[in-house]
Amino acid sequence: MIPETRYARTTDGTHVAYQVNGDGPIDILVLRAWYSNLDHEWQEPILAGIYRRLGALGRLIRLDRRGTGLSDRLDLTSLPTLEHRLDDMRAVLDAVGSERVVLVGLAHGAALCCVFAATYPERTAGLVVWSPTWTLVGRMDPAQIREYADSLATRWGTEEYAREIVAGAAPSRIGDEALVEWIRTDEVESGSAADAQAQWELVAGTNIDAVLPSIHVPTMVLWRAGAANAAPHFAERIPQASAVELPGDDHVLISTDWRPALAEIERFIEELDETMRETDRVLATVLFTDIVASTERAAALGDRAWRSLVDRHHAAVRRELARHRGREIDTAGDGFFAAFDAPARAIRCAIAVRTALAALDLEVRIGLHAGECERVGSGLRGVAVNIGARVSALAAPGEILVTSTVRDLVAGSGLAFEEAGSHELKGVPEPWNVYRVATVLSA
Repeated sequence: MIPETRYARTTDGTHVAYQVNGDGPIDILVLRAWYSNLDHEWQEPILAGIYRRLGALGRLIRLDRRGTGLSDRLDLTSLPTLEHRLDDMRAVLDAVGSERVVLVGLAHGAALCCVFAATYPERTAGLVVWSPTWTLVGRMDPAQIREYADSLATRWGTEEYAREIVAGAAPSRIGDEALVEWIRTDEVESGSAADAQAQWELVAGTNIDAVLPSIHVPTMVLWRAGAANAAPHFAERIPQASAVELPGDDHVLISTDWRPALAEIERFIEELDETMRETDRVLATVLFTDIVASTERAAALGDRAWRSLVDRHHAAVRRELARHRGREIDTAGDGFFAAFDAPARAIRCAIAVRTALAALDLEVRIGLHAGECERVGSGLRGVAVNIGARVSALAAPGEILVTSTVRDLVAGSGLAFEEAGSHELKGVPEPWNVYRVATVLSA
């Protein structure tokens, strides 16, 4: 019996479809591929069997990300950002009352699961990554991404394309006409060709390689030895991840003998220590601001007028932090140190701060970086914090600079960047590529 489809409402009003089956003691969230349809997944016998077994182990939670399946469609003129898709996951987990969950990311589904685990370790009991693709770590040329997206306009939902997927990702099931038809129909039920093009450009254009070392929850990476994927790279980059290589040439879980892989996943979930200490390390985007020529302005205005202007400056910055869900960490003199759980929102906050302060006849320099930070009380510290501060110091008056890590995480944001060079940062061993925020293409 197919579980009832329900809908969670995100902070921006998007309705995200989800289903729950099973009522075991641990919550398990599965994200598969880069498109889906919750109802149609039950039509594939092996996949349905895997879902039933996981539902017998715990409470299995599945969702259709915005723009696919039963969830609200995308506005193709304003594509979602990484944080929008993380909000989809959070909204569903909040709707079902899940405080802590084991994340299971299949292929492209691994991207969001990895970023969620790094950003919200307190809500992540464990992470399972199945056969992640190289596109997730920036190993695909942008021209190739566009070429593949263009090809979907005529191939999406066709038998020819479905057969191509089986041949490349499930070679042991070549000749399985039922699987070919299920894949073809899965595409049609998941969305239009235009939806598919947008989804592909989003997932293929998002590079999470810099996020992987920031994952500090129990993690298992699985793959089949003969399948072309980035699993060994993930296992190496994620600290203390266990690696499980299985025999076979098939990329997809439901092809060849799927039972050894499912047994490993079940064992991992059963052995998780529910009482494990919460990590004090978290992925965050840090933002630093600094008023240009503050000493000269203070001398020209006098103490009282300068204090009044600084108070208005603080109020303006705090107003924008509240609007963009940023958290003030520290205020040193005339500058702010703030943190965000998502990079695109941090950049938009920086733009809004710059605009608000320009109305006060104040010019600022702003720098942003995303990386692993150590939580100390209500504060943050670590190399990522130092990098953010150093990047801010590089900025010219009125300029917003970001590191390559930030740029790689904001695919679909409508933000554009200009190269600002490679820089040696004091106290940081390697040079960093820095980019200037150039244009906001969408609000």
